[in-house]
Amino acid sequence: MTKTPADSLTHLGQKSILTDAQTADPRSILDSFQNPNPSRDYEIKFVFPEFTSLCPVTGQPDFATITLIYVPDRLCVEMKSLKLYYFAYRNKGIFYEGVVNTILDDLAALLKPRSMTVIGEFAVRGGTAGTVTARYDQARYTGARMEEGR
Repeated sequence: MTKTPADSLTHLGQKSILTDAQTADPRSILDSFQNPNPSRDYEIKFVFPEFTSLCPVTGQPDFATITLIYVPDRLCVEMKSLKLYYFAYRNKGIFYEGVVNTILDDLAALLKPRSMTVIGEFAVRGGTAGTVTARYDQARYTGARMEEGR
């Protein structure tokens, strides 16, 4: 039997129930696959309007739309694993800034994209809506690492 690229994906086609270990370590949920066009710069955008986490102080739910925009290098994120990853935050107490920066850190570590932006647009609470944007640029990150090594 010939192995296909989809054979390495662990969530696609499976029942969507997260284990306690996955909820404790959401990064472990993420799957990736080989970029079908690694020689071309192209943008991938996912908009997830049903993101929920908890305020770490009050325990009240925070609702957001999370937008992920990236230019892949060698790997792309598998969409169902990304949805499950987002679901793992539903019972986590975490500030807006922590949400957006953790998502960026986890996805950049897995994919090592050419560039990535994560935008969290959080719903109005206490009369104020909040938007947090975090960016990753492979060239800048690689250059900074090279400077540190000197």
